[in-house]
Order: sequence, then structure tokens, then C-alpha cells
Amino acid sequence: MGALGRNAEVGVIGAGAMGAGIAQVAAQAGHRVHLFDNRMGVAEEAQRQIGATLAKLAAKGKLDASQAEAAAARIVAVHAIGDLVSAKLVVEAIVEDLEVKRKVFRELEVVVAPDCVLASNTSSLSITAIAAGMKHPGRMVGMHFFNPAPLLPLVEVVSGVATDRAVAQLVHDTAVQWGKVPVHAKSTPGFIVNRCARPFYAEALRLLAESAASPSTLDAVMREAGGFRMGPFELMDMIGLDVNFAVTKSVWEAYFHDPRFTPSMIQQEMVAAGYFGRKSGRGYYEYASGAAKPLPATEPPHPRPGHVRAAGESSLVAPLRERFASAGFEVVQVASDSAIGPAYFAAGDALLVPSDGRTATGIAVACGNANVVAYDLAHDYRTCTRLAVAAADSCSTAAASAAIGALQAAGIAVSRIDDVAGLVVMRTVAMLANEAADAVTQGIAAARDVDLAMCSGVSYPRGPLAWADAIGLAHVDEVLRNLAAHYGDARYRRSPLIVRRSATGGTLVS
Repeated sequence: MGALGRNAEVGVIGAGAMGAGIAQVAAQAGHRVHLFDNRMGVAEEAQRQIGATLAKLAAKGKLDASQAEAAAARIVAVHAIGDLVSAKLVVEAIVEDLEVKRKVFRELEVVVAPDCVLASNTSSLSITAIAAGMKHPGRMVGMHFFNPAPLLPLVEVVSGVATDRAVAQLVHDTAVQWGKVPVHAKSTPGFIVNRCARPFYAEALRLLAESAASPSTLDAVMREAGGFRMGPFELMDMIGLDVNFAVTKSVWEAYFHDPRFTPSMIQQEMVAAGYFGRKSGRGYYEYASGAAKPLPATEPPHPRPGHVRAAGESSLVAPLRERFASAGFEVVQVASDSAIGPAYFAAGDALLVPSDGRTATGIAVACGNANVVAYDLAHDYRTCTRLAVAAADSCSTAAASAAIGALQAAGIAVSRIDDVAGLVVMRTVAMLANEAADAVTQGIAAARDVDLAMCSGVSYPRGPLAWADAIGLAHVDEVLRNLAAHYGDARYRRSPLIVRRSATGGTLVS
């Protein structure tokens, strides 16, 4: 079928932030756009605002002045759904209410031509349910943009049970033509991004509930070690705790209360208190004038140990060994002890062990060495500026100091957190990969599309499936098994895809 022709008219229903953004994208791509909103004057005001935005882009040199004027001129505010009669694609971006959307599409069906594609920008409702009762449900598809639509590249092209494949492909190809990064997804709760991103918030909230560290410390570790653009508490404050909680709750309810999506009592209490984040002036952080953001917990300088020894080989040890060597340590390679793990370091009297989903105390008991310090995952150990560590309850002060001192000598700030299973980045990435793998297993999207969606939609430093491959699926599988054993919670059950691929030495993204 190919992409929509540039001479084809596009209709947009809803002139709020999302609808106006979609109208701008379509107009900049060369389409004449009819923008409709049933609220008096809203479409006209959106039209003016889009024109002003395009003019500002031209003034900044980001858009040619003639192109900006032409795009603005292609947007027309209309006053009735009947004015969309000549549209070849209509994108709905109104309130997230199933019955309201159904009513709109029933009205549209009697107005537009039989070959007009009808798309919803819904972020949470079932495309199958929206299309139910339509005369031609095959032309109903999800076209989920991310806010702000003109800036964020991802578009989830969502197919319901009745959606015609050719219709989904036309919308996909049209999104490409509009300069977007589209991915195909099946209509299931949360689609790709809103489902697969749940562990990013859930694991942080569980760590906070266990008093592992403060929000500012957890955020700093996720940014400076994990490579994420924002930490989970910063991001929840920006999104709005009420919005984030509502999405989590809706996904949990839609999946029949699956423990993997269970909402947090902490977040529920915050919402009940009216602490919604930036928009209310208070969330996990204060936003009042003059309020200072709390600093992360950072260890003071510790003495540099006399030696660092590396045992075994893994992606969690090799780059850190290079960093120790660059810091002037003569890193001696020694045979590993399987009771401790396949790869680790000895720094002074401490065993510096990469997290495998157990507590440092659990590792110490298992290997019979009291002086275990577990260290967290980093997106890139060669360049990270911070790592989280946890010392076993039995670890001596001197041994913990030696492990921390070695990391500090390598130029890494250290945040010592309470001894929790899986630390911070490791457990979060393992759970993100687990959820993404389940999405692939259940046919919601292809592996490459899942990773592409998470990078393009929420700016992850690496797709969770590719990240799991880089860590090693056997290690990710072990992290998940150990978390499940520690908590006795079905939330940490392993995806069948991870179980199967790790057993055969395969990968998640071929």
C-alpha cells in the first residue's frame, strides 16, 4: 500500500497538546491538515500556537522561513466532524475514555470515504475495543505518538484483532515519511513502552520501600552508572506521580492483577497526599522557590589498597580491570573460585564481586568469606562516574574501605547503599530485559522493535534486550533466579525466552 501521498488530506480530532503536535508533524510533512475540536475556539487557538511555534523555529534557523509559513498555512481549523469528509487519514487525540472514542469513530465512519484510515493516539486503551462495533474495523489502527509529538521520534503502530495488515503498514510507512521512528505492536495493555518501562519505576520504588537509599542517591546511580538520562524519581516527578501511578494501576488491572505490575504503596500515599511532582511543587523532591535538591550519598575518600587482583573473565569484570590498570594498579590475574563466582576482584582483604541478584551477605555466606563487597552494573565501566556498592553484614570496616578506595582510585564516586538483593542498576536492567523478553514471547512486538521503542520512546542508553545480551544471558538469568528466591515473589519469575536462550547460549536480539 505504501505511505500516504503528500497530497492526501489528514484530519486530526482533538486540539490539545498531542493533537496540535500531530497536526504540526503532518503539516510539516506536506499534508493539508483539518484540525477539529468540539470545544469552542480551541482548534483556532491551536492553529495560532502552531504557527507561532513554526515561526520561532524559523527564527532560530531550525526551519526555512518559507517552509514554516507553508506548513502553518496547511493547517485549517474546522468546526464539525463532517468537515473531515475528504481526509484519507484521521488521527484521534482526545480524552482517554473508551466510550467517548467509540462514539467519535462511529460518527466518523458515516462521514469519511471507505478507504480512509482511522487511527487513535491512545496510550492505554485497547484498539480492539475501540474498533468493536464499527462497520469496517479493519481500518482502525493505533498511531501512538509520544509527547511532544514534533520532537520525540517514536510512533507505536498498534494493531487490534481486526486491524488490516495493509492499514498498519500504511500508517507505519507514513510515519517514516513524516520523519518518525515507527514500530509495530499488538494491542495489549501498555503496548510496548508503557508496559516494558514499568520495572524502571517499580524496582526504584521497592528499593525506597526497603530503605536501601534515598531517591537522590538512587537517581544518581541510575544516571551516572546506568547511563539513563533521568533517574526514576526525577522522571516520575516530571511525568506526574498521579499520571505514573494511574498508568501502573491500569496495566496491573488490565493484566488481571499480575504481580509483576503491582503498584507501590509509597506512590499511592504520595498521590493521596497531593504530592504529584513538579506540577504540584512537591513530589519525591521539593520544587518551591529556593528549594535545593538533595545530594546523593557519596563515600568520603578511602585509602587506596595496596593491590587489586582480577579473577576470571566476564563483561562485568574486564572493563573495570582496564580501569584499575589505568589508575596505576598492577592488576594480577588469578584463578577464580567457583564458590565466589565466575569473575570478581580482590582489593586488599575485600572480595569485590559483581552483583548476581543476591545480597552481599548471601554471597559471603555461600562462599565462606566474610569480606564481600558487591558492586553494581554500569552501562560502561570504562566511563561511568559512579557505582553503587553494598557490603556484607560480616564485612570488616577495613575490607569495605579497601574495596571503596580501589574504585575511588579509578575515578569512580561510590554510593554505599544498604545490602539489598541485586543492588540498583543490575536488578532494574534485568527486570527491564525480563519484561521486554515477555513482550517478545507473547508476540506483542519483535525484539528489535522492542529495543528500538525503548531507546526512541524513553531514551534508554541501550535496548534492554541488547543490554541483557551484552551482560550475558546466563548472568541475567541468575540475577532473576536469585531475586525470585530472595523475595519469594512471582514478580521476579523469568521470561520463558530468557530461560530458553540462556540455556542454549543464545541471545535475545539476533
